[in-house]
This record gives sequence, C-alpha cells and structure tokens, in this order.
Amino acid sequence: MGRLFLVDLEGRAYRCRFCVSDLALADDVLSRSFSCNQGRAYLFSNVVNITLGRQEERMMLSGMHTVEDIFCCSCGQYLGWKYVTVHEKSQKYKEGKFVLERWRIVDEVTEEFNLDTRPSSSDAENA
Repeated sequence: MGRLFLVDLEGRAYRCRFCVSDLALADDVLSRSFSCNQGRAYLFSNVVNITLGRQEERMMLSGMHTVEDIFCCSCGQYLGWKYVTVHEKSQKYKEGKFVLERWRIVDEVTEEFNLDTRPSSSDAENA
C-alpha cells in the first residue's frame, strides 16, 4: 500500500466527521438547501481528499441522474455523491458538482469555537 497524501486547505473548511480530513472550503458551497435520505446536504463546486465510486444511474427527487458516490480517501467513509450527467435541462447546473451529506461533515469554525456562552438548561439544573 502506498503513502497517503492529503490536500490541506487554507481558510474555513469542512472536514470529514470521522477522521477530520479536509474536504472543501466554505467558499465552495453553492447551496445549503439540498436533501438526502439522512437529512440536509450541501452542494459544492469542488472537494478534495476523496475517492469516487463507479458511475450509476440513480433516480433522485429531481429526476434521473448519472452519479458517482464520494468516499473519504483517508478513512473510507461514504460522504455523498458527484453529479456526472443530468438528464433534464433544468438540472444542468449540477453537472460536475459534489453533494456532501451534512451530518457526515463538520465545519471547522463551529467545531473549534463555541460562541454560545449561555448555559444550556441541563447546565442550569446541575448548578
């Protein structure tokens, strides 16, 4: 097995929830209003440190698409999918874009800094 080289991103980035490898810059988010089976998802113009699965035709909420699943190249976790080809003109903006399921990624800013200093109800009860 060869040596794994990861791309380190400069700036606010999203990371793999499981191994904390950089995946995408916050500036590369195109939409935060996507949905997946597990809830919310984000559409990105570019992602790094991934491997792609095989191409397959998949029926989604917006119609039939040719997609490739996305996996973290460090830990192998499934993260989302890449749109390879879309079959409807209204969906062409998705081609070549990446969808990461929100619960599978972490935003390094919210993970490193908790700006909410108010105690939660459980903290207040235990005080």
